[in-house]
Amino acid sequence: MIRFEHLTKSYPTPWGRKVVIDDLNLELPSGKALGLLGRNGAGKSTLMQIVAGTLPPDSGRVISDGTISWPIGLGGALHPDMTGAQNVRFIARIYGIDSDSLCAFVQDFAELGAHFQMPLRSYSSGMRSRLAFGASMGIPFDTYLVDEVTSVGDARFRAKSKAIFRERMKTSGAIMVSHNMRELLEFCDAGLVLENGRMYYFEDLEEAIALHEAIMEA
Repeated sequence: MIRFEHLTKSYPTPWGRKVVIDDLNLELPSGKALGLLGRNGAGKSTLMQIVAGTLPPDSGRVISDGTISWPIGLGGALHPDMTGAQNVRFIARIYGIDSDSLCAFVQDFAELGAHFQMPLRSYSSGMRSRLAFGASMGIPFDTYLVDEVTSVGDARFRAKSKAIFRERMKTSGAIMVSHNMRELLEFCDAGLVLENGRMYYFEDLEEAIALHEAIMEA
């Protein structure tokens, strides 16, 4: 369960403050994979960071009764001056996971070769995403926050990423951002639409997609 209580977030602009989340009160069910939809700039990544606890709201709070991953795909959990292996060991210590086991899993999954022992500043954006995705999939979170990351890599790696994500969804929930509607329909049970600071929950994902497409066409 994730519950938003009077959650508000805004940013300053030359034309005044832009409110991206406006007094949000909503409870999300446990164990569901939710597709998060919204136009560019609607606040999807902002919401994900607030849920993860890496970005403070202006007011209000997020309450959860389970463990939540960092926003996979945004790269904020990784330090550029540490090697891939050092980053994974650091993450393992934070979440109380055996560091040797997590390192072995990520090294095998992410397929970074010698780069696993090199600083992240030498990584491409795709390599960073593969490392972050692998580290997250190696930890049994109750809710995974996923931002477009299953599109990283070649066709074989994307298939491997989707397979492990599908396996994790058997016992966990997720909030997933993607511009690929087919991918959302493949992985998600229900939908969220963020528009003008308001968020709407739909048990039927296709209804959420229909609203999102109507908003985009308006």
